[in-house]
Amino acid sequence: MRYSASSFGFAFDATLDVLSSAIVLWRYSNAAAVHSAHREYIACVILGVIFLLSSICIVIKAIHDLAKKVLPEVDDFLYSVSVLSGILCTVLAVIKFMLGKVLTSRALITDGFNSLVGGIMGFSILLSAEVFKHNSSVWFLDGSIGVLIGLTIFAYGIKLLIDMIPRVRQTRHYEMFE
Repeated sequence: MRYSASSFGFAFDATLDVLSSAIVLWRYSNAAAVHSAHREYIACVILGVIFLLSSICIVIKAIHDLAKKVLPEVDDFLYSVSVLSGILCTVLAVIKFMLGKVLTSRALITDGFNSLVGGIMGFSILLSAEVFKHNSSVWFLDGSIGVLIGLTIFAYGIKLLIDMIPRVRQTRHYEMFE
């Protein structure tokens, strides 16, 4: 599915998932800063910016594919990768949500949301390809799902920034940023 909006979004989200996990690792990398609210808020702001940038790329690609009427196509390799990643990303998301709740970490919960989006994208590739295989008049499903996922990531990124930027400013003087 070299030309698929969902597979592009999926690949882009996989990159985003690695970046968001790296940000969460940075957030917990310093033993002295494990309870650092300032570090937590900075991690969330960085995640929010990354979410906005990736969502813009995903939506642009999906709209382009819809305008060019790109048809979905899935080979056996992409099918197996989509199934595996859909399942693994969903399981990973549940684990991150549970850890985020226990640690009261918004950054970890946000990372879990990102993994959940990756799982949904994996399954959406399969869904759009199967629907298209049985009804070729629904060629637009792949691009439409890409737009929907991109807008969801965008909304979550905006919410993160609205919630966290004031908190970064409030905690800036209370804790030293390393």
